[in-house]
Amino acid sequence: MISAQGYANAVRPLLDRLVDTQSDALGRAADLITASLRAGGVLQAFGAGHSEAFAAELVARAGGLVPSNRLSVHDLVLHGDAPRGVLADPKLERDPSIAHRIYALAAPEPRDVFVVASQSGINGSVVELATLVTDRGHPLIAVTSVEHTVRVVPRHPSGRRLADLADVVLDNGAPYGDALLPLDGGGAVCAVSSVTTALLAQLLTAEVVRRFHQAGEVPPIYLSANVPGGDEHNLALESRYAGRLRRTA
Repeated sequence: MISAQGYANAVRPLLDRLVDTQSDALGRAADLITASLRAGGVLQAFGAGHSEAFAAELVARAGGLVPSNRLSVHDLVLHGDAPRGVLADPKLERDPSIAHRIYALAAPEPRDVFVVASQSGINGSVVELATLVTDRGHPLIAVTSVEHTVRVVPRHPSGRRLADLADVVLDNGAPYGDALLPLDGGGAVCAVSSVTTALLAQLLTAEVVRRFHQAGEVPPIYLSANVPGGDEHNLALESRYAGRLRRTA
């Protein structure tokens, strides 16, 4: 029966399985991020559609890494000169050309590391950005559903998927189609990728921080802006990356 309890019961083993199966990939991804940050790099995170939630989970939040940016299709308007109406296109993320503008607006340095999230891993903007990132020598970590991506045809002209381009692939464990609870008449309800990718974001953060501690270094971590001293602490850390971090409302 479809219910809140039914969804909770279905999610719990999926989360446990994710922790068990992704530990090696998480370690390799954390190595790439730690090396970049220790070299003065910035973590650039991108997700289109609902995968924007993953980038939001990873970037500029309490307990998270300070040297981080959230890239988005909204950057075309917010940081670029595209008209606001461009965002009305529900299929914008399928356009490979916007990846070039998103990358240019981010103005990454060679030492920056990228994490790109997409449930399907097949849309044009995602694959094109991944291509740009790897062509320019940045380490690339992909977050995708392996079950979903292998069952669908890539929309990028190259015929490649996000997972084909990444140095490390983190499998979010979501099923084909994302929704978790099957309906009797066909189809399913209650997506799960936002839940599993949120967990991956925090597991990844924890592993990066662990590596800083093992090296005897203090990781650059945000305090909540809603506790005393939080603003001062955060601004002091952000000042180390002047002009390189984008923070908006």
